[in-house]
Order: sequence, then C-alpha cells, then structure tokens
Amino acid sequence: MKKGTLTVRIGLDDTDHPDFGCTTYSFDGLMSSLNQMRGLKIIERRLVRLWPYASRRTRGNGALSAVIEIPSNSKENLLVNCKSWFDGLLSEIADYPVAENNPSPALLVSFDATPSDWYWEAVRGEVNLHKRVKQVIDSDIFMLSHEDKWGVIGASAAISWVPKGNHSWELIGWREDEKIGTERRISKKSILEMSSLFADTFMNRDPTFDKGIISPRTPCPVLYGIRGATKSAVESAHSWIQGVEGNERCFKWASHITNQLSDDHLQGTCCGTVISKPEVKKGAHAIVKVISDHKGENLVAFSEGGDVNKLLRQLMPGDRISWMGLRSPDGSIHLERLKLTSASPRNLSRPDCCGSSMRSKGRGQELYCDRCKMKADKYWIFDQWSPSGLDLVEGWSQPSPSNRRHLSLPLEHGIPM
Repeated sequence: MKKGTLTVRIGLDDTDHPDFGCTTYSFDGLMSSLNQMRGLKIIERRLVRLWPYASRRTRGNGALSAVIEIPSNSKENLLVNCKSWFDGLLSEIADYPVAENNPSPALLVSFDATPSDWYWEAVRGEVNLHKRVKQVIDSDIFMLSHEDKWGVIGASAAISWVPKGNHSWELIGWREDEKIGTERRISKKSILEMSSLFADTFMNRDPTFDKGIISPRTPCPVLYGIRGATKSAVESAHSWIQGVEGNERCFKWASHITNQLSDDHLQGTCCGTVISKPEVKKGAHAIVKVISDHKGENLVAFSEGGDVNKLLRQLMPGDRISWMGLRSPDGSIHLERLKLTSASPRNLSRPDCCGSSMRSKGRGQELYCDRCKMKADKYWIFDQWSPSGLDLVEGWSQPSPSNRRHLSLPLEHGIPM
C-alpha cells in the first residue's frame, strides 16, 4: 500500500432476479461509478462461488468483490458514492415482478481484513444469516442492504476470500441492453478454435455433447464467460473471439480472479465398501449404500453425472470405492467423482474338468469330477472385472463439462489424493 492511501475491500451479492439482471453486471456498474473518483485504483476484481445447496442461493451462486486503493482522505467520499449507487439499485429492483427469490442485495465496504472463516463457512455449508449480519456489524464494516439482508452472506464471503495457488480467472463480457433476451451469436466453431489456440483457457466446450459452454442460456446481461489459468490467457482469448466475423460484440468486459475449479467446496477423498446393489430411481439417478469409517452412507449419482452415474450403476456389494462429493441437506452424499479401487469377484464358478464344472459333495468336502473322479481342493474361479464404457482419468469418473459445478476441478487439471 502506498503512503497516503487506503486499501479497501468492497463486496456485493444478490442483485439478480430469476428473469432479470446479474450480480456481475451490477458489480461492474458499481466499479464504473466508483472509478470516477479521483485517485481511486481498482487493484483486483474477484468472483466467488458459494455452497451449492444454500437455501437462499442466487442464479449463479456467485458473489463479487474488489480490492481497491483510495487516497486516505477519500474515505467518506467513497461511502457517499457507494450509498448513492446502492440507492439507485434498490429503486431498480423494486420494479421487478415478484418471484420465489426476489433480489435481496447487500454491499459491504471494509477498511480492514476480514476473517477467512467467513469464506470457508459459506463455500462449505449453510450460514446463519442473523449470526453473519451481527458479525459484520460488530466488525465495524460499512453495510448497505435490502431489508431482508440475504446478500450479506455472499458479500462477506467474497471480501474474505484470499486467492491461493488453486485459483483461476474468468473474463465476463456483457451484452448491450437492447440485446438482452435475444439469442446470443457466438459460433460453436469459433469456440472450438479458441480452445485450440489458447491452451491456458479451459471449460470452453463440452465435447460429450459437441457444444460450447461459455454462454449462459438465461435472459441475463452476460454474453459469455471465458475461463483460464491466467489473466492474460482469458484476455487474449476474448480479444480473438471478438474479432471473429459474425460473433456478437460485447460492449463491456472485465477479468476476475475466482475460486472456480478450486474444489474449495469439497473436503477430501473418502473411501468405503459397497454393501448394496445400486437402486435406480425415476429420472435415472442411482443410489448405493456403503460403509465408510464404520458408518453407513448413501451415495447418489444423478443422470446428469454421466460417467459417475454409469460407474455407480455397475457396482456390486464388496467393491471398494473412492469418491468426492457434497453432503446434501437430506444427509446423502451427491457424488462429483467416483473411482473403483478394488472390485469384488464377478461370475463365480467352479474349475472345469473333462468339459464340465467340478462338483462339491458338501461342506468341508473336496471337489470331484463326475467323469474321471479326480479330486481337488475346493475353490472358486472368477473374472478380474473392471468397468466398461467409461471415459476415466486414472480410474476416476466425472460429469461432462456442461454438468460440472463451477467450483469443481476437472480431473485433467488435478487427480484427487
């Protein structure tokens, strides 16, 4: 931090309606407004995805923050500008039609570092709203919020996230207002070429279904999001794809450091033994029971899980497996990755003699051949079975790219330990 300046963390969440808006778009508007202040410098923008099962999750389950630098004598001016912008936001969302999850935005401004627990609690589980609001108020953080205050959870998590080595980047391009709700024009061919030309970008397309996955399908202001390992990678790819004839031009864009593809929502690899045959439910999702650490668990693989679902449906009692997943509110574990580590015997049979299987006279008796009367110790023959029809990475299965969570690390980028 330069002498005579202050480092400030600003967080925003929960501005989007199911049919309107986007928190990334709102946040860009806030940054554009604040950028008019003399001496203000945006150091870094951050995009933080949160726990997928949050009871009051937004459409993309993401919150935004920025680290900015301002002159030491501009503190009050910053707060006044934030309030003016936020009042305008509240006026805008007041006109939205009533929905199940109406926007409940919150904007936080902190002049000090906040507890990292605020992030970890929000990315790995349910956060108590009243407790978090009290923590924020007790920390002397400047808070602007809708009367319901739901956005405080995401905003506080976003300003508390400290990027580590497992972070990634996402460049988001936004559409002109008059185009929102119309079909996005980004050709599949250009996405394929971009993936080939810019190797440090990833999750641009789903080869399983031969489609691009950089553009959302909702009527929001986002044209596309390009994900990659570095800021320069996503910005170079963006510049290239904007130059492809026929592709829609975005009128604004920004790069964000993000916890996407970090696996921060998971807490390591688990192992266990299958104790039931898979049960296939309506909709093709499947459940299997396992014993792990002397405790019974239900593992669930949805049809959208692709190879995870296919592998689970091939399991048999006695199989040893490893998995990574999230515990859902009903206590079951929803799988994100699955691996068969040791298969139980399949297709048991007795050894052959004289063209047919040897037989047993009973418990404790040797095997014998009806024809030549040869005897042998009792034992079984079985297949060395392995799963088939799956695209595995060192034995691990995973959903197709378009069905992975924002937070999930592709196996191609890191194998679970």
